[in-house]
Amino acid sequence: MRPSSLSPCIITSKVDESRDFYLKHFAAKLSFDCGWYINLEFGNGSSLQFMAPQAEQVACNPTGLTYNFCVNDVDAEHQQLVSSGLVPVMPLEDHPWGDRGFAVQDPSGIVLYIYSEREPSPEFKPFYKT
Repeated sequence: MRPSSLSPCIITSKVDESRDFYLKHFAAKLSFDCGWYINLEFGNGSSLQFMAPQAEQVACNPTGLTYNFCVNDVDAEHQQLVSSGLVPVMPLEDHPWGDRGFAVQDPSGIVLYIYSEREPSPEFKPFYKT
């Protein structure tokens, strides 16, 4: 796999506090904010996400770290990883926030969310800030 970008997503109940901290102290730019999930940009392709725990999301640790791997062809990556013996902890599916993705876990329990960008659904478009 050759991701086009890689970024950490920290699962926390303090999404608002985290957003405000990085905006104030690290000159981050808010590029997405739907309340329970935010994306902060730092320039030069650096980004950081924070997400509130989601009870219905099997792939999310209640607290901790998820790594997001943006790839050109998520369907091909899914096929390759499943063929190699990995069992997804979240199925490959389209998401209304603007991606198609799935998740696996590494040996230490870190969730690896692998996705390709898609057009977001109308209800998520207002959350994009750029």
